[in-house]
Amino acid sequence: MRILLLLLLAVSQPGLAMELVTPSGKLQGAASPRSSDIAVFKGIPYAVAPTGARRWTYAERHPGWQGVRNATRFSPACAQHPYPEGSFFARSSEPASEDCLYLNVWSSMPEGDVLPVMVWIHGGALTRGSGSAATYDGTELAKKGVVLVTINYRLGVFGYMAHPELSAEVRSNSSGNYGTSDQIQALRWVKNNIAAFGGDPNNVTIFGESAGSWSVNHLVSSPEAEGLFHRAIGQSGGNFRKLPELKRGENSAESRGVALQQKLGLGSIAAMRQLDGHELLQADDGRSYRAIVDGKFIPEQLYRMFERGQFNRVPVMLGYNAEEGTTLGALRMMPKSAQAYKATLQQRFGSAADEVGRLYPSNDIRRSILALSSDAGFGWNMHYWAAKSVQHGADAFMYYFTHQPLGAELGAFHAAEIVYAFNNVSYTPAFGSGPNPQLAKEISDYWVKFATYGNPNGKAPGVWPGYTSEAKGYMEFAAQGGAPGQGLMRDSYPVFERLYQQER
Repeated sequence: MRILLLLLLAVSQPGLAMELVTPSGKLQGAASPRSSDIAVFKGIPYAVAPTGARRWTYAERHPGWQGVRNATRFSPACAQHPYPEGSFFARSSEPASEDCLYLNVWSSMPEGDVLPVMVWIHGGALTRGSGSAATYDGTELAKKGVVLVTINYRLGVFGYMAHPELSAEVRSNSSGNYGTSDQIQALRWVKNNIAAFGGDPNNVTIFGESAGSWSVNHLVSSPEAEGLFHRAIGQSGGNFRKLPELKRGENSAESRGVALQQKLGLGSIAAMRQLDGHELLQADDGRSYRAIVDGKFIPEQLYRMFERGQFNRVPVMLGYNAEEGTTLGALRMMPKSAQAYKATLQQRFGSAADEVGRLYPSNDIRRSILALSSDAGFGWNMHYWAAKSVQHGADAFMYYFTHQPLGAELGAFHAAEIVYAFNNVSYTPAFGSGPNPQLAKEISDYWVKFATYGNPNGKAPGVWPGYTSEAKGYMEFAAQGGAPGQGLMRDSYPVFERLYQQER
């Protein structure tokens, strides 16, 4: 039974301390600075700290705590490399640690009712980021009637390095994907504890962007995550091209772990576990470690699993942005002439270069390069995910974000939609005087309806069409608001599908 003790007068006073009894122990939280109607509990441990001898072990349930735990401050982010200088995504460094497996909860704390739960998985290439970024503040979504959870999970070398010695330590003979095991343990914590916050453990939506969307893709595929969530939202990220494998291939995941050990000049995993985390980060290039086919959390290549229908069949809402590449290096590598553009296509697509060139012509190189970077990298993954979901009986809905919040130069850039999904544009100074709060209200309403009903239209029929492989229906989000459409990537999707099948 949920017990909420207000320690002063009433929750309507901003910053007021409060105690909450959960199955894991008592928490002291506070009202959100953005709304006195929303309670926030920060820095809640969901797994044992993966430090010392527990470095590179799968997430283990936190045993809980005695007394009242202060939950008014965020935990450190997980250990990571900062974004490189000059990156659009570079931010001021926040405290980081290997002791980082914590989550945060925003809730209106309803009495006598249960609310849908939304669990946000942050992006950052599985190498950077945290659940405490201001963009992910859950106050506005909680005001719309959900319990919002954000999580940290291990990153980079700490979260995804595999090694033969590590594989030999466990019965499954697997290693790597420790960050994925963290995400699953966080979902287990939600299942066991979220009712104390007014959340419904039988109505959980996972959602994420970029590597957070990769992670949603992995969890939808993982038998280890079965039953822990009931809907999924993927924003600009899927892993349906070939993933690295644990033991097989020229550059197997285990071989990369061995290469790092040799670079460090250490004789064993035991010695690597004793090494200071900063030394590990300095030795690591920050790019080598990603989710892999490990036989446990990701049993085999995702495209094979989805082809056969071997995935967690839940309703999905998927999409991507019109100019993803502007903040991912596409502007720096823009061809200077039609001839240079043709050479770029030839290098990337070989014998299919002319076919791709007809779809993305050289009469407007900038427009074609940006459309190509979005469609070939992000769009194809999201369409494949939606098509296979529908093929195997799961509802799918597609969106296409074309609003340009910072102007035409950056366009609808990678991650531009996040602040709209969280309805946080009014709190984002970088968006200047034109944040378009009406669009943010509309998009966040759709996200909440999907989390509530498994359909962005809600309980009644609406304008957002369900996805089919033939019609490719979608909702476009532009400056003037959402509008339904048909045929997104109708001509280009089959081309990329054929090319990627050949590649696999």
